[in-house]
Amino acid sequence: MNVYAIKAIYLFEMARTWRTIMQSIASPVLSTSLYFIVFGSAIGSRMANIEGVSYGAFIVPGLIMLSILTESISNASFGIYMPKFAGTIYELLSAPISAIETLIGYVGAAATKSVIIGTIILITARLFVDFSIEHPLWMIAFLVLTSITFSLFGFIIGIWADSFQKLQIVPLMIVTPLAFLGGSFYSINMLPPFWQTVALFNPVVYLVSGFRWSFYGVADVGVGISLGMTLVFMLMCLAGVWWIFRTGYKIKA
Repeated sequence: MNVYAIKAIYLFEMARTWRTIMQSIASPVLSTSLYFIVFGSAIGSRMANIEGVSYGAFIVPGLIMLSILTESISNASFGIYMPKFAGTIYELLSAPISAIETLIGYVGAAATKSVIIGTIILITARLFVDFSIEHPLWMIAFLVLTSITFSLFGFIIGIWADSFQKLQIVPLMIVTPLAFLGGSFYSINMLPPFWQTVALFNPVVYLVSGFRWSFYGVADVGVGISLGMTLVFMLMCLAGVWWIFRTGYKIKA
């Protein structure tokens, strides 16, 4: 294992974050804080509790998960896309660095950024709403696991995209709508039976449900199912990355 190569890629990506801290960290935290102000403090105070949890506190896990999903994909996809765009990807491919080492460097940095953003949002939320964390270890586990999984997904998108427009298609047109419809702002148990069944085909439901369970002990689906679905998606992303490096899809052409 070439630890120096992993460290070099990781530190380079993290340095880019600190150079653009307003865009990388401050912007998503500020945007999420506005949700807490509007939905948590203003609207939430006039809404009934959901499963014994105040509405303002209920949406905290969903908003954190929404930010993690979008930021993980964005950071990982942009990190690997820029070497392709600038043509420096060939220097990386010709260096004595294996595919797994490259993956650890880029995905590790993207996941770290997402965990940092999620942690800051969690602290910021305390300024607007009161909430508790019943299972802190499970909360950390879901936070880290989701960050890694969607950073892998973002890495695949960065390889696939051949323009900045394509780089934004999946996060904006697919992931964000799925996150909004995945129970970030409500419990799917509030939906009619038919739409509850439809919602179960949304993978984000399992992520939000498991993460919310770690806070309040309530969930739309079993926590074991949520964890299993997250691991399945991670394995699918790992299989996709393996195929990319095995075939050289859009990185050796």
